[in-house]
Amino acid sequence: MLTEAEVQRSYRQILKKADGDPEAYDKAEALLDELRPESPLRLRLLNEISELRRLSTRTS
Repeated sequence: MLTEAEVQRSYRQILKKADGDPEAYDKAEALLDELRPESPLRLRLLNEISELRRLSTRTS
């Protein structure tokens, strides 16, 4: 299991290169499975992915 810091760092790297790619969002979301279900970081980042997906479909 990865630490929250490791997950957050990898998550940011994935999204930095994502450029609206839905596969990158899927990869970032899968990474969050490494965190405990009740983790505040996990919940916050899942909400962030949801918002990014919504924004990317709006601009497409």
